[in-house]
Amino acid sequence: MKRLHIHISVDNLDKSIGFYSSLFGTQPTKVKSDYAKWMLDDPRVNFAISTRAAKVGLDHFGIQVDAPEELTGLRNQMKHADLALIDKGELSCCYAESDKSWVLDPNGIAWEAYHTMADAEIFTRPKETQTACCGPKVEAKPMSSCAPKSGCC
Repeated sequence: MKRLHIHISVDNLDKSIGFYSSLFGTQPTKVKSDYAKWMLDDPRVNFAISTRAAKVGLDHFGIQVDAPEELTGLRNQMKHADLALIDKGELSCCYAESDKSWVLDPNGIAWEAYHTMADAEIFTRPKETQTACCGPKVEAKPMSSCAPKSGCC
């Protein structure tokens, strides 16, 4: 089964943990000094925040799978979408041992496809990462003028 993954970079981890815990109605399933993660079933999402990225805001999306064969199928879907697949293979990232691949959507938003095998004690290997979570380098695009109280979106 697949689970949507969202990773957001924050500037204040404690305040963000408080906010998202209230929003989701539950505490994170994993908390480190620079990272927190909620594994939610309703909606089925792996939601993570960290202070690791260069800019605050959306870092990347992903699809987490439960089995290696699901990852193979997802990688094939990414290849068929004419997206340049960046295969990272097995690595330690986001306090987990995972097998990962990445693509950039037409707007430059990073998407990862991954299978987590085990927990890890480190966030990532030094100098291996270009986003908060071992992903490809992404050039920031300006946000729209749509603000929470603007009545749009």
